[in-house]
Amino acid sequence: MGLIKFKPVTPTRRYGNASDFSDITVDRPFKPLTEIRKRTGGRNNMGHITSRRIGGGHKQRIRLVDFRRLRHGIPATVLTVEYDPNRSARIALVAYQDGIKSYILCPDGLKVGEQVVSGPEAEASLGNHLPLQKIPEGTMIHNIELKPGQGGKLVRSAGGVAQILAKENDFAHIKLPSGEVRLIPAKAYATIGQCSNIDNENIVLGKAGRSRWLGKRPISRGVCRNPVDHPLGGGEGKSKGGNHPQSPWGQKSKGLKTRRRYKASNKYIVKDRRK
Repeated sequence: MGLIKFKPVTPTRRYGNASDFSDITVDRPFKPLTEIRKRTGGRNNMGHITSRRIGGGHKQRIRLVDFRRLRHGIPATVLTVEYDPNRSARIALVAYQDGIKSYILCPDGLKVGEQVVSGPEAEASLGNHLPLQKIPEGTMIHNIELKPGQGGKLVRSAGGVAQILAKENDFAHIKLPSGEVRLIPAKAYATIGQCSNIDNENIVLGKAGRSRWLGKRPISRGVCRNPVDHPLGGGEGKSKGGNHPQSPWGQKSKGLKTRRRYKASNKYIVKDRRK
């Protein structure tokens, strides 16, 4: 997978780029494993906007990705590697030996025709899904469960990868992409390898229209609004009104720690990502 550049026929084309999709093998999803994605426009059941900057965008269907992979001990063959409009990583359609098909997150390097398997007896090889206690230290992993049987919650976006640093009692020390080292139960499952579509972080949209295709609407800066609309608004010319950067509702936006001080999961954090 790589990136393609455009001819600079316009200012937006000069800097924009896009994926070449060379790793994609089909251009249509397996429809029985999809469902309609209903759009809200950021509005709740009362019609009030509760999430700003949402609206428009291309029509999409949700791919039903299996993050739990509970069909233990049954080998599955990779049929296709596909694009998923709802996530940055690629997904793979696999067929189990008993005929069942499902979508899984596609690790980088997984090819059509290869076999993957899940369960405690699986080998620690690319694409296999097994408990942390069965994975050797130093192995690169993704799609990590926080609780056994819950399904993968961590490290699921493009290029994401975590590493097993050590194992202690009933927990494994996992270094996450943020730099945080966290204790996770050794019976929790994870997938071997790095998430696919590594070049996603280098994509430059180049123009506002591409953001609109993704369903992202524009937003005006606080300092260019009226005082009634934002704490930073108003003033003759450029002025912040002497206020610290903040949201329209007064929440400080630079440096304020928003994590609860006595959160129950603090005891599982071995090393903070900021240190």
